[in-house]
Amino acid sequence: MSFKSFAAAAVATIAFAAPALAESIITVKDPYARVATKMSKSGAAFMVIENTGDEADQLIDARSDVSQVVELHTHKENAEGVMQMLHVPEGFAIPAGGEHALARGGDHVMFMGLNKGLEHGDVVNVTLVFEKAGEVAVEIPVDLERKPMHGMGHMNHGEMKMDD
Repeated sequence: MSFKSFAAAAVATIAFAAPALAESIITVKDPYARVATKMSKSGAAFMVIENTGDEADQLIDARSDVSQVVELHTHKENAEGVMQMLHVPEGFAIPAGGEHALARGGDHVMFMGLNKGLEHGDVVNVTLVFEKAGEVAVEIPVDLERKPMHGMGHMNHGEMKMDD
């Protein structure tokens, strides 16, 4: 094997190994998805994203075939005191050696225009996209039995109301 061939093979090996190494620093704990009712056209996924690496990362996107639209969202209180869900196009920071919770009443993955109803025990396949770690596939169980958060008030998602 010539030096040129050896160098090309080494570069290719490193290029393919780097994403795999980067992915291993991100772990997802306790994921679950839910809908408000069986007839809901929207749902959400929650989880804790842990970054065991030495560099901060950024969750920049999420993809799934469970719905027509998948977005990263958060809640914010408007001037009238109504909680609204807002798309967060820049995503969420995942600190080095830390974690970021996607939880009810806060940051979450939003599914809009569900392609089918979600039943307790179903599994939703989601790909989380990170700035540095790349794509991380997650199987998220649908859990309709977790207790809802109290004191959330009315949430408005533009034309879509989450309390239907």
